[in-house]
Amino acid sequence: MTTAIHTELDADGILTLTIDVPGQSMNVITGQVQADLAAAIERLKTDAAVKGAVLTSGKASGFMAGADLKGMGGLMGGAKPPEGKSKMAALFDAVFGLNKLLRDLETCGKPVAAAVNGLALGGGLEFILACHHRVIADNPKITLGLPEIMVGLFPGAGGTQRLPRLMGIQPALMYLLQGKNMSPQEALGFGVAQAVVPADQIIETAKAWVKANPNGGVQPWDTKNFKMPGGPATALNPVFAQTFVGGNAMTHVNAGDNMNAPRAILSAVYEGCQVPMDTAIRIESKYFARVVADPQAGNMIRSLFVSKQAAEKGARRPAGVPPMPTKKIAMLGAGLMGAGVAMVTAQAGIEVVLLDRDLAAAQKGKQYTADRLAKKRTDPAKAQAILDRIHPTADYADLAGCDLIIEAVFETREIKADVTRATEAVVGPDVIFGSNTSTLPITGLAKAWSKPENFIGIHFFSPVEKMPLVEIIVGKETGPEAIAKALDYVAAIRKTPIVVNDSRGFYTSRCFGTYVQEGLALLGEGTTPALIENIGKQMGMPVGPLAVNDEVGLDLSYKVGQQTRADLGDAYKPGPADGVITKMHELGRQGRKNAKGFYVYPEGGKKYLWPELVETVAGGLAADQPTAADVKERLLYRQLVECARCMGEGVLETPQDGDLGAIFGWGFAPFTGGPFAHMDTVGIAQVVATLDRLAQAHGERFAPPQYLRDMAARGESFYGLAAKKAA
Repeated sequence: MTTAIHTELDADGILTLTIDVPGQSMNVITGQVQADLAAAIERLKTDAAVKGAVLTSGKASGFMAGADLKGMGGLMGGAKPPEGKSKMAALFDAVFGLNKLLRDLETCGKPVAAAVNGLALGGGLEFILACHHRVIADNPKITLGLPEIMVGLFPGAGGTQRLPRLMGIQPALMYLLQGKNMSPQEALGFGVAQAVVPADQIIETAKAWVKANPNGGVQPWDTKNFKMPGGPATALNPVFAQTFVGGNAMTHVNAGDNMNAPRAILSAVYEGCQVPMDTAIRIESKYFARVVADPQAGNMIRSLFVSKQAAEKGARRPAGVPPMPTKKIAMLGAGLMGAGVAMVTAQAGIEVVLLDRDLAAAQKGKQYTADRLAKKRTDPAKAQAILDRIHPTADYADLAGCDLIIEAVFETREIKADVTRATEAVVGPDVIFGSNTSTLPITGLAKAWSKPENFIGIHFFSPVEKMPLVEIIVGKETGPEAIAKALDYVAAIRKTPIVVNDSRGFYTSRCFGTYVQEGLALLGEGTTPALIENIGKQMGMPVGPLAVNDEVGLDLSYKVGQQTRADLGDAYKPGPADGVITKMHELGRQGRKNAKGFYVYPEGGKKYLWPELVETVAGGLAADQPTAADVKERLLYRQLVECARCMGEGVLETPQDGDLGAIFGWGFAPFTGGPFAHMDTVGIAQVVATLDRLAQAHGERFAPPQYLRDMAARGESFYGLAAKKAA
């Protein structure tokens, strides 16, 4: 019989419980882990030969990474409850099981110490918090934390109750609400750990404590005279009251009213810290069950964890193509984008030839890396090794020997074609060529490369070193080797890839552009600019549509529009945003780059909306202003309908790519799980009905595609169709 926790009793009667989940590189909480722990607790209670226990890990990778999120689908899937029980009651029982198990551990009557050899996150930290003494290896790379909020959950195995009782409510909330990690030394300072010792001494130290404290099997909060750090959890304590007043305000600012988990955390901590632990963990499980019951958590886990991991492990890599490692790339263009690509590539240990129109421009691109490494206070020797991998040049001959080309020159077809042909003359057509274009169709650009099967789009996002996504664009003639090469390179630089098919603007630029365009349409109608911007942020976008257009550059928006108009000719359909962009272009307002766009950027001061904006582009404020709900609906559904069109046209092949690309590419509200998860949650029929209403009121841009109408008629969902296709 396979076990997940191995037990060994020593001569002193100390039982070592070593967690080593079979088939996993990192320990996670599985059903077997819980069953083995329950058996060990029973032995602790009943076996007189056992004087205490030490809980540790058999994995070199660390202690435990928490719950197996992939296995939570059944919990969130709403399985039919047992007869006589409501769905929520059955869900409470399911989530309370682990909470009760850890409570049994800390009340077993015998001392239990944790010997932590590596990271302990989520449920891993909750395991050790239920021990009576915690010894952590002295390694600055070890992290401890409760990051569940990052995927729409919160600690559901006592974390919201034990952490505040150890370190105080106010500091605990900072970790719980932000998903922050702490180092061993920070844990020691907060009282979360009782000892930090060399890694080879953690078990010995933990055993020594157990041996020296035969009566140590009682948690502080189970003693009569326990006092909460920071003062009692009552309304009479002004610090307690102020903490939750401030916590609610900060949560509203940081998460709006969009996410369930932060509010649940605040409620669980507020209520739970005022009652004994046995009641407190039931309160925690009550709120945890409510969060789990809502589709939000499931959507976030699927996109932010399951789909992301699958993409990074090569879910879209063509079968049968052998590994295609990159040893040396040619980066054509040393501007902001090219310099960023050079930086992340060199950091991954890959040589970079950084080419620009002259050596000074190329060297400036290399300096970009030097400046950022210095700002991060990177170890000088490590920084120099990274810089030594970047070779600035203005000579195409230096590209010889590169096994991957990435182009990031001006967004003009003629310039890109000239650069492409000049590169092929040196390296030959068998090398894979990737264009970083953000809008121009790959199939057309590939005509400048004599082997279009070796031409592909590799679209980065700015700033490259911070943005996690890379969009791989497959042209009509792109071959499987080019796709595999691009994906292997993205894996090497530790980014998250999506794979899409060719179209103007591909997926991310095309759909992100609709958020900006609808903001400009509202502005052109005379809507208050502050209303547009604030609603954009309140709906979960990183910034408002006007602000993000300033960051991208109004001049770039104008150039892309002109190129699109020229390419499409009579087929081009002007939109309501065109006039706004043209007017700003005529005024020379380019955005942040020249300190004047929709915002004004005073030197040394905070930016503010241009006071003359509405008067200039719309002739003044409209007498009839839209409601906040109207603005939100337009900004949201203009994105949703374009995403649906991309799926219907075959630009996207999977909703997973669509949701990952939206969240990590343009910051689409993460709490939704992405546009396709959101449409599934709302219901496709309801989405179509809303779009029909908006199209009637605001024009054809909102009209739902036939693909979406057909889905609604058949009662289908995006992820339901994807599951059928995968089966």
